[in-house]
Amino acid sequence: MPNNEVEYITIGRILKPQGHRGEVKILPLTDFPERFASMEKILLDLEGRFETRTVEKVSSHGQFIVMKLSGVDDMDAALLLKNALLKVTREELVPLADGEYYVFDLVGLNVHTTEGRYLGRIKDVLQTGANDVYVVDGGTPRQLLIPALKQVVLSIDLQTGLVVELPKGLED
Repeated sequence: MPNNEVEYITIGRILKPQGHRGEVKILPLTDFPERFASMEKILLDLEGRFETRTVEKVSSHGQFIVMKLSGVDDMDAALLLKNALLKVTREELVPLADGEYYVFDLVGLNVHTTEGRYLGRIKDVLQTGANDVYVVDGGTPRQLLIPALKQVVLSIDLQTGLVVELPKGLED
């Protein structure tokens, strides 16, 4: 049973049984799917009911992970886990390099210009391939899309928020 004071982060979702021996097919919801290979235990969130299971076997299957969990020995038992979320604590997250942040840490942060003007809060982060884009909701009908570039985002502090210098065209 998880501790209410501990933050749990979702890293995957069970899609369906895989085969007839109790294995499950998992959609990784992490940038580090290789992390599943070294897991010994996992916390399952079954619509608010939590269970910890021992990981018996892990393999990759294209973009998916196939996992065998303790106590899940046939297709019927695996079917009961459909849509369960796989969770870890913040301490179990893959460490990031300096200057890298998890999306869930950025969402909700305040955004200000270098002049101190409040632009809003980060509502979402779009991963475009070239660079991320911060979706900032300032309470107006139009959301502001800020490219996550070093020349635009001058500082990120997880306590106080972001300081940005808006490029021409994004200024009001």
